[in-house]
Amino acid sequence: MANGKTDLERRRKRRRRRTNAIIIYTAIAVGLAWFFESQATTTMIFVRHAEKALTPIDDPVLTPEGQLRARELARQLVDADVVAGIDAIYSTDYRRTVQTAQPVADELKLEINLYDPDDNEAVLARILKEHKGKIILVVGHSDTLPTLIADLGASKLVPPIAENEYDNIYLVSIPWFGKTKTIRLRYGTAYTGMPADESGSGVSMTQ
Repeated sequence: MANGKTDLERRRKRRRRRTNAIIIYTAIAVGLAWFFESQATTTMIFVRHAEKALTPIDDPVLTPEGQLRARELARQLVDADVVAGIDAIYSTDYRRTVQTAQPVADELKLEINLYDPDDNEAVLARILKEHKGKIILVVGHSDTLPTLIADLGASKLVPPIAENEYDNIYLVSIPWFGKTKTIRLRYGTAYTGMPADESGSGVSMTQ
């Protein structure tokens, strides 16, 4: 009787150890999955606003060519991620930038987050904090995109954008570990004019 009771207690102890081991391994697996998911690569897509009208000078709208380019941008980006597409959209508070982002926002039913083009640090910090591991579209201007990209550490020298150059898409990948990288692509009607800076000096990081 005593031996039977002892054997039963041993079996119960073994079951408890197995159960505890399973719980511990499961907790470790969930913890590792959460960690790697939270530290996943963040992808930021930078574009300049599309073609703008000449007037009013302070806040023009898009031209018909610009509207066409904005629709082409949406066609290119709606399926950028085969699972979910763009996760968030940021734009400066100007009609030409908002109108460039709007077709993408409409297709994906996303709101457009407005940011101050004079405060790179604030918008980059917000994006990296709130959208880590996501895909984010950022619409800016010819004189702001190069410094935004440079401030991410994505490139030491970012070529400036010419006045009538609207066809750039910059893809910046920010891994949780490793080097930030930039890829430049083209979309819509191609720019055929002269480069903005023939010397290739580029744009440095803001101070």
